[in-house]
Amino acid sequence: MELAYIPSPSRGVLYLGPVPLRGYAFCIIIGVFVAVWLGNKRWLARGGRAGTIADIAVWAVPFGLVGGRLYHVITDYELYFSEGRDWVDAFKIWEGGLGIWGAIALGAVGAWIGCRRRGIPLPAYADAVAPGIALAQAIGRWGNWFNQELYGKPTDLPWALEITSSTDGRVPGTYHPTFLYESLWCIGVALLVIWADRRFKLGHGRAFALYVAAYCAGRFWIEYMRVDDAHHIFGLRLNNWTALFVFLLAVIYLVLSARKRPGREEVVEPGVSDGEGDGQGDADEASASADLEKGAEKDVEKKDEKDGDSESTKSSAKSDTKDDETSDSAVGKKTESAEKS
Repeated sequence: MELAYIPSPSRGVLYLGPVPLRGYAFCIIIGVFVAVWLGNKRWLARGGRAGTIADIAVWAVPFGLVGGRLYHVITDYELYFSEGRDWVDAFKIWEGGLGIWGAIALGAVGAWIGCRRRGIPLPAYADAVAPGIALAQAIGRWGNWFNQELYGKPTDLPWALEITSSTDGRVPGTYHPTFLYESLWCIGVALLVIWADRRFKLGHGRAFALYVAAYCAGRFWIEYMRVDDAHHIFGLRLNNWTALFVFLLAVIYLVLSARKRPGREEVVEPGVSDGEGDGQGDADEASASADLEKGAEKDVEKKDEKDGDSESTKSSAKSDTKDDETSDSAVGKKTESAEKS
């Protein structure tokens, strides 16, 4: 049987006894773990130390959540501060409403603080976590599916999204699943950054800039498809203008950075010895020390053998000399005896 549409969940929260598990928050949490996991693998590959990505994420993630919520509340203030609305709802982040622009901007401030505390260059950290952030967005967008939000124009395509909720003026029906389009686009962005980073050895923030530019390119046309309420400027949604502006900034940074600082950082984390980043440094160092000790022992043994051979040779030479002297003495006595006769 052919699927006529993508069904939406009847509710966005499940209860384990008295504990609510909200689908939106659950997707955000999974996305954060994926971003930290992939970022850690990339950081190790670049010569960093295990655990650094997670330590800095302790600063970046809370700042990012606050920034994302602030951007949403400011740009959609009428949802919380207009007549008949409760401003307390602005703090209910689990009900949805995170602006990626604010999340990245304020999250970068948190990452900068964490990087300064460890003496790490922020661009190097950003390059390591860039594809992980894209995957986190891809996972987080499924939180919008749980909340039945971020959909596009009406459609009867086989992959249309069914909306059953009438909250906030929603009209039940089937629509373009823009949340799904953005999720798939973010996966493509993550793969693009990983490929380009390996192919061109991107450094000094260029991998992160590529992620930003690629995401903005997709966000522009996906945002254009959405039908939820938004502020418009010259016929375009506010987020369209934001995507265009940020895209231009990312491209400019890519070009200027490539000219000024080509290649990749040789050292991303001060104080990390060769091989320590991938967990092999201590083992290699111990192995090298053992080899040196073995070599020293062999040299001592060879020296002792050489000295022994030398003493043996000297003793043999002395013995030969004494034998020769004895032999000469015997010959001399025989000669004297023959002459007397």
